[in-house]
Amino acid sequence: MELAGYAEIQTQASPPATPMDRLVALLRPELADVERLLAERAASPVATIPDLSSYLIAAGGKRLRPVLTLASARAVGGRGGEAVCKLAAAVEFIHTATLLHDDVVDDSDLRRGKAAAKNVWGASASILVGDFLFARSFTLMTETRDLRILDILSRASCVIAEGEVRQLAALGKVDLSFNEYMAIVEAKTAALFEAASRAGAYTATNDDAVADAMGEYGRRLGRAFQIVDDLLDYGGLTSVIGKAVGDDFREGKLTLPVLYAREAADAADRKFWDRVMGERTQTESDLAHAIHLIRSSGAAERTLETARVESAAAQAALARASRGVFHDELAELADHCVNRAF
Repeated sequence: MELAGYAEIQTQASPPATPMDRLVALLRPELADVERLLAERAASPVATIPDLSSYLIAAGGKRLRPVLTLASARAVGGRGGEAVCKLAAAVEFIHTATLLHDDVVDDSDLRRGKAAAKNVWGASASILVGDFLFARSFTLMTETRDLRILDILSRASCVIAEGEVRQLAALGKVDLSFNEYMAIVEAKTAALFEAASRAGAYTATNDDAVADAMGEYGRRLGRAFQIVDDLLDYGGLTSVIGKAVGDDFREGKLTLPVLYAREAADAADRKFWDRVMGERTQTESDLAHAIHLIRSSGAAERTLETARVESAAAQAALARASRGVFHDELAELADHCVNRAF
């Protein structure tokens, strides 16, 4: 399996443009080992399992969570090695398993630019292969022979599942509070970012304070990342962002841009939000009007400012734990995570 999406970095004459690209370049040998592990551990004599899992894994994605795992270890003085590569692969398997389950729950048609696996193999196969990948992740965790890592990632897996159920229960809940929204973000996204960073650090240090600081970096980064993703679903701060918009809107997910826009709305606009998100009665023109309200009400800027606060907190935590090139790139990654909304 190739390191999808990043092969071009090797031939670039100038430094890679984004902190993610630069981290990938710095971590290329380790990431190659992670890709090998993903391919090997997704193997099974039951043909549907490798076919379905490789369909999604080989599509690449950003590999953000494995990069975060490996970079966190290096940022606190680690030098790579088998244990941290197995941990990074375990983190990616957990993430991939949640994507397979999410596509069934959300009835999504696309994933990473391709037809969702459940549309190719069916919902039942997607759920069961997701379960298989969860199990594989735990095999990899145990091979690190570190009970702290097993504890961190097993707890995170429980929290992620709770977050997905919590989000499902919140669909169409127009009076969703900010705290409840953040609890969903914390569980469904930030928990795995935190676990990847904290566990990655533990492969290189026994200093609990350092590992805690790296975990806090990952948690805050995950919160910022999901907040910005939620804004991007409404076009970010610009009208052209190069990706489809409106999935959350069509599914009735109350995300931060909508919460802020509804909070600022007059009676007529609040009635609009209650209809399209609460009653889920939507027309073709409603998404465009929702985007207009999010931008004109200042909700987009307010959402971005909330993400900036999280990004700054991530960088402050990082400063307590690390120095050097990996520290610098992880700090810039927190900035870039917010700036992609433009």
